[in-house]
Amino acid sequence: MVKSTTQQRLRITFAKGEEIKYISHLDLMRLWERALRRARVPLAYSHGFNPRPQMAVAAPLPVGFTSRGEVMDVVLERRFSPYNAVSTSEFARCLTPHLPPGLALLSVEEVHSKLPSLQSQVCAAEYRVTVSWVGSEEEMEGKLLAEQVRQLLSAGQLPRQRRDKDYDLRPLIEDLWVEGKEADGWVLGMRLRAGSQGTGRPDEVLDALGLAEKPHVVRRERLLVLPQSPSL
Repeated sequence: MVKSTTQQRLRITFAKGEEIKYISHLDLMRLWERALRRARVPLAYSHGFNPRPQMAVAAPLPVGFTSRGEVMDVVLERRFSPYNAVSTSEFARCLTPHLPPGLALLSVEEVHSKLPSLQSQVCAAEYRVTVSWVGSEEEMEGKLLAEQVRQLLSAGQLPRQRRDKDYDLRPLIEDLWVEGKEADGWVLGMRLRAGSQGTGRPDEVLDALGLAEKPHVVRRERLLVLPQSPSL
């Protein structure tokens, strides 16, 4: 049973599609704020000179990426019950008609208001990367790609540089695999670390594989968060 509380914290999982993959993180948050307002969701606001809605995404998605596993926490000033029914399904039903093309609501759940910030709970992210590969021998391409992945995973270090700072990419790669060949190219799966200890990026993994110059499409499949505590 959910404990009675004045405010309500909801965790939204959503998809970001092709239609809006080139908008910035700031513009994405504006889209969400506009949709929530139109749905008459009682958003809680911060205090101070410039109050802002209490909304936070788990990890901003780079421009140009799509996703079907983005996560956002929204705090309501009171429990959402427009029809005298406290229900996350009712929340989803009211909000969905106000979402723009390219933004899809996948699930809504209530989480404990005392949980740490959503950003601090993220520990990894999984990606699906399709790389266009122009070649005449599919079997040879697959063997070459598998060998490149094997060599990268067996490397003790992968020295890289980001914003003029040196770092090691290898600890940020938790797993990397070849899913197979599709009409658009070869598909790679990646599970990369995310958080305060460092965040792996798919484009840097592609660069380490020698594939950065090939046309590619990146989709974030899901974000992994630490177990929730306390429970509702």
